[in-house]
Amino acid sequence: MRRVALVTLVVDDYDEAVRFYTEALGFRVAEDEARADGSRWVVVEPGTAADGHGTGLLLARAKDEDQRARIGDQTGGRVGFFLHTDDFARDHARMAAAGVTFLEEPRHEPYGSVAVFQDLYGNRWDLLQPAD
Repeated sequence: MRRVALVTLVVDDYDEAVRFYTEALGFRVAEDEARADGSRWVVVEPGTAADGHGTGLLLARAKDEDQRARIGDQTGGRVGFFLHTDDFARDHARMAAAGVTFLEEPRHEPYGSVAVFQDLYGNRWDLLQPAD
């Protein structure tokens, strides 16, 4: 095994999710293809294509009530996603200015600088700059 390539994130609307991940978090759209069933294959990734391939998010629109019920709470209220940065202060400031909701003030732990934020649906994420 080489790496985890994609993680599915159930969303309410493709375009709304793409806007959030690209404009507020600075991700890029790696793939966006229409499918025969009316859905789309939408993958967003942090960084640039030149950075290489990390783990991407497959944005999957909920298909039924069971899936819609899980939007924003895919991990039972726990932090479920971890966004690493090489400049915590820069990215925290940029994200806050873009309207990202941080649930706590930045803190500095032995493992690095971190703050919990939520995406547009309420999923919890860590913005984390690991300690050197």
